[in-house]
Amino acid sequence: MQHYKLSLADEAATQALGKSLAHCLQSGIVIYLHGDLGAGKTALTRAILHAAGHEGTVKSPTYTLAEPYEIWVQGAVTKFMHFDLYRMRSPDEFIEAGFRDEMNERTICVIEWPEKAAGILPTPDIEIQIDILEAGRKVELRALSEKGNACLAQLHFAPNL
Repeated sequence: MQHYKLSLADEAATQALGKSLAHCLQSGIVIYLHGDLGAGKTALTRAILHAAGHEGTVKSPTYTLAEPYEIWVQGAVTKFMHFDLYRMRSPDEFIEAGFRDEMNERTICVIEWPEKAAGILPTPDIEIQIDILEAGRKVELRALSEKGNACLAQLHFAPNL
C-alpha cells in the first residue's frame, strides 16, 4: 500500500498538496484527516476543493458538522462532503444527523476528527496525519484500501513548484 511522508514548508506547500490530491480523487473515496487544532486540516481540504473546481468560499464545518460541495472528478460533477466532527459529543450524533447516507460510491467524504465517530464511520481509503512543526508541517499519507492505493499511486506532489 502507498505510504508517503512529506514536509510542508508553508501554506503554498499545503495548497500544492491539495491540488495534487484533487487530481487523483475518485468517487466514493473516504479520507480521514488527523491533527491538532490549527494543523491545517481545513486548509488542505480547501485546497483540494479549489483545485477540483469549487470557486466559492470553503468554511470549516465545525458548527454545522458537514458542508456539501460539488466538484469535478474525472470529468464528472461529484458530490464532496467535508465533515468536521470536533464538536460531536457522541458517535450517535453522526447517525442521527443522517450523515451515514453520505458514505456511498458516488460521494467523496473528507472527515476531520474521525475518532469522534469511532465505530460508526467506514474504514477510510486514505488516512492523512498533519503535525505542526516549529517551521511548517509534517504530513503522512497512508492508503488503507485498493481505492486509496490507486489514488495515492497517482499522486504527483512537488511542493516547491
